[in-house]
Amino acid sequence: MIRAGRRVGVITYRDGRFELILSKASDPDSCAASIPLSPEEANTLAGLLGAPQLVAHLREETRGISGITTRQLPVTAFANHTLGETALRTRTGASIVAVVRSGNAHPSPGPDFIFENGDLAVVVGTAEGLDAAAEILHGG
Repeated sequence: MIRAGRRVGVITYRDGRFELILSKASDPDSCAASIPLSPEEANTLAGLLGAPQLVAHLREETRGISGITTRQLPVTAFANHTLGETALRTRTGASIVAVVRSGNAHPSPGPDFIFENGDLAVVVGTAEGLDAAAEILHGG
């Protein structure tokens, strides 16, 4: 619900389609506008709205801890592979604490979590660990 009393949302259909909706001002349960989104557009919107808020919350939670940083990183090299295959924690000391996919956060993904194109990994670690994690998630 936005300040104007309207609802804004993204509908994810089981067949993979996405739709951005805006409710009527007079009735927040009725749709005034609907815009079809491609998966890439839905992911961009998720990044604009969801991932930064999650990262901001994590930054706030770790503010008093020296040397810990949070960053959202695109996962391009491991689409259709599991988190365990990255060996990210072993290789960098950084941890993936959530994955944002199409506007939905998947907290605490396990080693069997399968990445998809467009995923954003929310990673916590040292600055050096995050730089190394970015290289791995982008380049393999």
